[in-house]
Amino acid sequence: MAEQKDFIVAIELGSSKVVGIAGQKKPDGSISVLAMVKEDSSSFIRKGVVYNIDKTAQCLQSMVRKLEMQLQARILQVFVGVGGQSLRSVRNSVQRDLSGINADGTAIITQEMVVELMDENLSLEYPDQKILDVAEQEYRVDTQLQMDPVGIRAARLEGNFLNILMRKTFFQNLNRCFELAGIKVAEMYLAPLALANAVLTEAEKRSGCVLVDIGADTTTVTVFWKNVLRHLAVIPLGSNNITKDIASLQMEEGEAEQMKLKYGSAYTDNNDIDPTLKYSIDPERQVESRRFIQIVEARLQEIIENASYQIPSEYTDKLLGGIILTGGGSNMRNIEKAVSAYTRIDKVRVAKFVTTTINSGNDLLKARNGMFNTVLGLLLKGDINCAGNGINRGGDLFEQNDEDEAKAVPERPARQATEVQTGTIRTAQEEEKAAEEARRKKDEEERQRREEEERQKEEERRIKKENSGWNRFKRSVKKITTDIFAEE
Repeated sequence: MAEQKDFIVAIELGSSKVVGIAGQKKPDGSISVLAMVKEDSSSFIRKGVVYNIDKTAQCLQSMVRKLEMQLQARILQVFVGVGGQSLRSVRNSVQRDLSGINADGTAIITQEMVVELMDENLSLEYPDQKILDVAEQEYRVDTQLQMDPVGIRAARLEGNFLNILMRKTFFQNLNRCFELAGIKVAEMYLAPLALANAVLTEAEKRSGCVLVDIGADTTTVTVFWKNVLRHLAVIPLGSNNITKDIASLQMEEGEAEQMKLKYGSAYTDNNDIDPTLKYSIDPERQVESRRFIQIVEARLQEIIENASYQIPSEYTDKLLGGIILTGGGSNMRNIEKAVSAYTRIDKVRVAKFVTTTINSGNDLLKARNGMFNTVLGLLLKGDINCAGNGINRGGDLFEQNDEDEAKAVPERPARQATEVQTGTIRTAQEEEKAAEEARRKKDEEERQRREEEERQKEEERRIKKENSGWNRFKRSVKKITTDIFAEE
C-alpha cells in the first residue's frame, strides 16, 4: 500500500462547471494544489442549484475517482460550497426585557441570555425556506449598540440577526446528491462567504465594501461593514445572458461565446465607436460593431445596476472599500470603467485571484482569471484531513479492500446551531445528530426536574408529618419525661 497523504478536498457546484480540488496546507499559510478536476454542469445544474439529482451524483462520483487517481490515495470526505439562486438574507430582531430580574430594574447580561436570543431567532419559521446560517449584527443594549453585550448592566437587550435562507427542496437535493454518490461531507460552507474570505482584505471588510461575483447564470452580491456581513443576495443574471443576447444576432451560442470573449467590452465611449466597423462571425458572416456593442453593454448595465440595487441604503455612503469584482464575468474589458459609470462609485477593483499564496502547475489556476476563486476559498476553509489510505500504482482503484473499510472517518461532535461559526452550514446528518442530542439533553433535564419535584414533595410530606398534632403531642410528652428524669 502506498504511503498515506494529508490533504483537503473541496467541491464547488456551479452553473457552468463542477470543480473538485485537493491541496495541502503548508506551515507558512500557503496551499500546494495536488489535484484538480473540472466537469461541465450545464446539463444538471441551473442558476447554481441542482435540478437533476442522478446526473449530479454521477458527476460527483466521477470527479472523486479522477481526483483519487491523481492523488493515488482514497478520499474519505470532502468540503462543499452552498450557493445558488435561492440564497438570500433577511433581517430579524429579538428583544428581551430585563427590568424584572433585579430590584433596581436592570441585570448584568450573560452569555446564556445572548444564546437564548439566538435560539429564539433560529426558531423562526419561513415558508418553504430553511435558515442555513446566521450572521450576528450589533446588539442594542438599552439605547447603545454593542458587538459583545456580555457583562454590561442594562434593562433591555435586543439582538439583531441576518438570517441566510435557502429553499428547503434545493438544500435537500444537494444533500441527496452526495448521499447517492456515497461521498461523505466533512462540512458545508456558504460559498459566497468562503469566496469573500479568500479575495477580500481585512481593511476592505472593516471599512465597508461590496463583493460582486459575476458567474455564468447568477451574480452574487455580498455587503460587508465593520467586518460583519450586512447583506447577501443572488441575482438570476450572469455572463451567459450576455452570450444569449449576442446569439440573437443569428448565430449559435458557441459562436456567440467566442464573439463575446474576442470583442466584448463592458464600456465603450461613443467617440470610439466606428459606425462602419464590422465584426466577423465566420469567413462568410459579419455583424455591425455598433449593434454588438449595444447588446453587450445593455445586458451588462442591467447586471451591474441590479447588483448596485442590492446595497442597503444605510450603507451606500459608508463603503470606503468600494466594489470588488470577481468571477468569470469580471474578465470583460473595461469592466471597472462600466461599474464606476453605472454605480457612481469610483473605487473599483477586480479580484483575479485569492490573497493566499497558491502553488500549482495547473494551467487553469495559473491563468488567474477569477473563475476558480470560490473553490480555492472552500479549500482554504477546510480544516479536516480528507485523505484515506494510498493506492498501489497499477492496483484497482474501484476495489475497496479491508484496510480501506477499516479506516474510520473522524466523526465531528454534534453541534447546535449557535455553536457553529458564521459561514458554516451543518449537514443534514449533523442536524439529525444535534437534534437527537438536544432531545436527550431535554429528556435528562426533564428527568432531573421530576426527581427534584419528587424530592421536594417528599420533604413537604416529612415536614407535614412532623408538625401533625399527634407528633407534637409525642414530642411534648417525651420532653416532659426527659425533664422529670433530669430533675431526679
